[in-house]
Amino acid sequence: MQRRPVPFLFAVVTILAAIMLYDVMSATVKHLSSDYPVQQLALLRNVIGMVPTLFILFWSQDWVKDGRPITIRQWKLALFRGILGIFAQIFFYLAVSRLEFATAVAIVFAGPFFVTMLSIPILGHRVRIWRWLAVLIGFTGVLLVIQPTTDSFTWYALLPLCAALGFASTSVSSQLFDKTTPTALINLYANGTGVIGTFALVFFTTGFVPVLAFEDWLFIGMMGLAGGLASYCIISAYRLAEPSSLSPFEYFGIPFSFFLGWFFFGEAPLDQLLPGVFLIIGGGLLIIWREHYQKATHSD
Repeated sequence: MQRRPVPFLFAVVTILAAIMLYDVMSATVKHLSSDYPVQQLALLRNVIGMVPTLFILFWSQDWVKDGRPITIRQWKLALFRGILGIFAQIFFYLAVSRLEFATAVAIVFAGPFFVTMLSIPILGHRVRIWRWLAVLIGFTGVLLVIQPTTDSFTWYALLPLCAALGFASTSVSSQLFDKTTPTALINLYANGTGVIGTFALVFFTTGFVPVLAFEDWLFIGMMGLAGGLASYCIISAYRLAEPSSLSPFEYFGIPFSFFLGWFFFGEAPLDQLLPGVFLIIGGGLLIIWREHYQKATHSD
């Protein structure tokens, strides 16, 4: 009866946590990309990212009660998600290494627009005018924040758009799995596929650059753990609520990415946030208002 808003609000909190963790991971990638190839960073992120996934999986009571199964019925879909994730990772890591941090992250936040569009053919969802309006308001805010210039819109600026499409595809497809399949197990398949794929990329392209500095290992550990937890959180969120209703909340990661870019890299002055940040936040608030409105009208 009135149970729907509870998982929706929990899904909102979960996706906000995921976006902030992704921003932390992205900042460490940019920091490390001057010394290590992005293929190697993607490999290390996937390997270390399996740690929180395995921890969550082995502490799952339902998974233990079912006999700790490793195989899943939709294993082909799980592996395909992993392949999409590899391409999205590489595109995004290249973008972060080549563009200003805030610019690369802001362009990736075109993802909610792709999520809304993909949820129609893949999930058969009806996206009503209010959700389209929320996404368009947020996307307009993204464009105002980016303030494209001739220098920033080189072909490298297409990389985060490709990454956004890949991330959106993995987010939407998470709802296709059986409800009984543990989220951590889905994430484990994606991580495992990512490890194999990025290892092949490293082997056939740049080779492995030795990590000698202890400080670099600390950053690599933070990158992997943040990325692994973020992947788990975003899959969890998109399995709790419709992707088109959650996607506008991804825009909230932009102010945080601007802070990280300004604080650690001396980029993205705060005046670039205005007025776009108000539209970004407005898109998310519009969805919250609409959810509460629907709760009120259907509770009678």
